[in-house]
Amino acid sequence: MLTTLATLLSHYRRHPGQLAMLLLGLWVASALWSSVQAINASARDSYARAEALFSTGMDRLERRDGAPPTRDDFLALRRAGLPVSPLLEGELEAADGTRLTVIGIDPLTLPGDSAFAAAGSPGELTDFLTPPWQTRLAPDTLPALGVAARDAAGATPVLDGRRLPPLAPAPALPPDTLVMDIAAAAALLDAGETLTRLVTAADALAEAPDGLVLSRATTLVSPGQLTESFHLNLTAMALLALVVGLFIVQAALGLALEQRLGMLRTLRALGVPGRRLVGLLLLELVLLGLVGALAGIVSGVWLARVLLPDVAATLDSLYGAGVAAELQLPWHYWLGGLAVTLGGLLLAGSGVLWRAARLGVLGLGQAQAWRTGYHRQLRLMAAAGAACALAGLALWAWLVRQPPGEGLLAGFGLMAMLLLASALWLPPLLALGLAGLARLARRRALLQWGLADLQLQLPRLALAMMALLIALSANLGVSSMVGGFRLTFLDWLDQRLVADLYLRPPAERYDEIHAWLADRPEVDELLATRRTEATLRDTGHDAPRPVGLYGITPGERLVPSWPLLATREGREAAWQAFREGGVFINEQLAIATGLAPGDRITLDATGRRETLTVAAIYPDYGNPRGEVLLATPRLAEHYRAPPGSLGIALHADADEAALRGALSARFGADSDTLRDQREVKRLSTAIFERTFTITRALSTLTLAVAALALLASLLAQARERRRQLAPLWALGVPRRRLVGSQLAQLGGAALATGLLAVPLGIAVTAGLVKVVNVAAFGWRLPLSLFPGEILLTLATAVAVALLATVLPALALWRIPPRALLAEEEAT
Repeated sequence: MLTTLATLLSHYRRHPGQLAMLLLGLWVASALWSSVQAINASARDSYARAEALFSTGMDRLERRDGAPPTRDDFLALRRAGLPVSPLLEGELEAADGTRLTVIGIDPLTLPGDSAFAAAGSPGELTDFLTPPWQTRLAPDTLPALGVAARDAAGATPVLDGRRLPPLAPAPALPPDTLVMDIAAAAALLDAGETLTRLVTAADALAEAPDGLVLSRATTLVSPGQLTESFHLNLTAMALLALVVGLFIVQAALGLALEQRLGMLRTLRALGVPGRRLVGLLLLELVLLGLVGALAGIVSGVWLARVLLPDVAATLDSLYGAGVAAELQLPWHYWLGGLAVTLGGLLLAGSGVLWRAARLGVLGLGQAQAWRTGYHRQLRLMAAAGAACALAGLALWAWLVRQPPGEGLLAGFGLMAMLLLASALWLPPLLALGLAGLARLARRRALLQWGLADLQLQLPRLALAMMALLIALSANLGVSSMVGGFRLTFLDWLDQRLVADLYLRPPAERYDEIHAWLADRPEVDELLATRRTEATLRDTGHDAPRPVGLYGITPGERLVPSWPLLATREGREAAWQAFREGGVFINEQLAIATGLAPGDRITLDATGRRETLTVAAIYPDYGNPRGEVLLATPRLAEHYRAPPGSLGIALHADADEAALRGALSARFGADSDTLRDQREVKRLSTAIFERTFTITRALSTLTLAVAALALLASLLAQARERRRQLAPLWALGVPRRRLVGSQLAQLGGAALATGLLAVPLGIAVTAGLVKVVNVAAFGWRLPLSLFPGEILLTLATAVAVALLATVLPALALWRIPPRALLAEEEAT
């Protein structure tokens, strides 16, 4: 067996290019898959640590007037026998610019299921509660403080000009979070008697005490829930890259096995059983797979380190979810990456092994037997493509019957079936097209030869073309979706941000600032907002649904520009109904509940239950939950919602700088509380661009892998191509025409692939915006098509093919005549 295995592996010593192609395919496929899985594993570890803190597992109490609670509020509630605990939060900036969250707690009153209610031994609790106190933090937060891990315990670094209590590493904490006793936090943050909120165990209070708003733990969405669709999108992109990379592997395996037909025939004639031969070929795959997978996993970790900062910034900007900047990889990540890569390799090689096992001893050495097998394979591919199409139709029929906003995995399955069916149909379609063109070109000998030659190359180019089709269509789909989202998002910002300045005044001075601004001559209109929580009942669902209540001022600036998706009797009637007490609901809530304009909903908040009419549905991009929109005065009067922000609309000739200066001098308004509209748009656009950084990176890398597949296929068969071209050169066809023929062949095939990728990419775009986006985020996007993207897709297809043809063409151009004669003699 060792002798037979060494004989099989000796093929790669004579053809190192094929070995390089095999390892390259495994490497890039494993690297892209492993990098995304590393990012997802690290992010989920951070979510688990954040959820283990005291955010989503406890009810929250906040003052109804919007002012922060004080220590006296806490003491009054405790004396009344209510099991509440104080929390103080603030932010400090490290020397490297990292924003660190400081959390002060009282571990003696914190609910018992919290990790800090029992701080370990009594000695640890004493150190935490008594001066000089302790600062507990995750080890991955230490670099922001400039402290080495070995020197962390007991260190007292200076942060933002303030010395921290001695450090005590706690691996269970989320990144960029400092936890200490509430007395130490109050001194560090100069908070005085002010608290951030009061917390209590879930369902410990039947209702909120007077003057307070109770937010149940069930209404607080965990970061893992919010970001689930984001990580699923990344996984789908990585799986696409893995599939494209495995196409390289399958193409290399098919070529390597075809070139070893003589060797296989000899080994069988010498007495090696067929099963043993196939088993040794399988062992060869495993050995090569281990090398490629390990190299890919190491490269994937490096790529994940490069992409992780952008991903962390995206998750923080979109969902407020903190993700460690350093990778935290569990042991099963390494085994999972290895298993997925080896499983994909065995799947890619199963067809080649099956063909080898099915052919007889005499057929092993005959290329015609392999070509006959390929024609059968074309028929099987067409049938498999039809099966995938039927599966996709079945998924579509199932999705249509599902409740709105459900079926994210099924949506991705539908996209996968669509891509797979198109890829499987591509080789039969190319074969039919070439056969038809060959019949039309009977009178042109060189053209007919070129078409026949391309038909001969098709078995080796098919997988590369399939990879190119998938990469092009996915790239077009993602680009169109991102481009459409960008246009829609920017238009939505322009419609929503109509005020010139946005001010968030302190709750205790809200009325004073509102009255002062109303008397200013520069101010044209004030657009006040408020926000609170409620429960939506009587929507046909088994359980009540928590929703946000948001108040806006329907003024002259806001009404004409505020976007509405659906109304019952037009915009004017909808706004009139809104002013008279109707409500608008966001698209997320409409999709989740099936509500439409004209329906009645029942809101339960602050002990008041009220039934209202839905006047319109409005888009609310980026909001992860359902929301009900009311007029601000009604929200303040009926639901006692605390004051929120103030939009300040100025006259055309107003002096904005003077107003900003007056607000700063009189009320202490700074850049954190007073924002310019242009700054808000700039920050929102920056968040958007950062959000899709990794999506664009994965799309580009997937297209690059497809280009590598085509290049590798051409390089691997360059020697045999010269043998086929040598007789034409000997008959007098100039090398210039031979090189041009090669470029035309591959360019034409790639153009045909690109033309097929365009409708497929449009279908992928439609699936992403109509199915996947709705299931993932709860809102729809308009289907936007960009002619420039379509032309770029076609140009990319041709450019990839021509670039992949350049190296073999240059080799043919530079080969000396004697070598070509030698090739001709060898044929």
